[in-house]
Amino acid sequence: MSNRTSIDVELRNVARMANAGYFIGLHIRFTSPLLTFQTYDQRWIDHYTENGYVLRDPMTAWGFSRTGWIRWSDPALLDPFGLFKEAAGYGLNFGATVAFGPIKSRTIASFARDDREFRDEEIVKLERAVKRLHELSEPPEALTEAQIEALRCIAGGDRFAAAAEKLGISESALKARISSARDRLMARTTAEAIQRAKDNRLI
Repeated sequence: MSNRTSIDVELRNVARMANAGYFIGLHIRFTSPLLTFQTYDQRWIDHYTENGYVLRDPMTAWGFSRTGWIRWSDPALLDPFGLFKEAAGYGLNFGATVAFGPIKSRTIASFARDDREFRDEEIVKLERAVKRLHELSEPPEALTEAQIEALRCIAGGDRFAAAAEKLGISESALKARISSARDRLMARTTAEAIQRAKDNRLI
């Protein structure tokens, strides 16, 4: 089973427990996640984004200050801007957040229900899923020389035919190298693969 397929399996499992949706930011570096998955009500996502709530979100601050899990209703969790009350207006009535990984590559995930609090055993399962997702999406430490050459050519502006000629290989062989690099970097597009390779200093 590929990492991408395993990730899809984990996401389906958490979706069954989080009936009002979830947000998962994997390997957050320089404030930007390597991968993001979210299924909250699109109206809440738009409202949250348009108002720049990430800077006020108590879960963001909590997730960068510690690891483990916490319910949104925990009295120790301060919400001076009232985000949880606003979120409830979009069906996110109860929630829990999980944080995992080193601070330089932190994964933060929040899960919501509209009907009741998450039970302890459910949060333990969610935490286990977050750890698994974190491990499955770990950026590679290196690419093959062939993958690096192919990505560098495309990043430099060469089209496939020109890049293949420059490397002395067929266009289909070049595409195979690019495809394998995308898979290794878990990128959907070549542009995304190039950016991730650059972000991780692989090219």
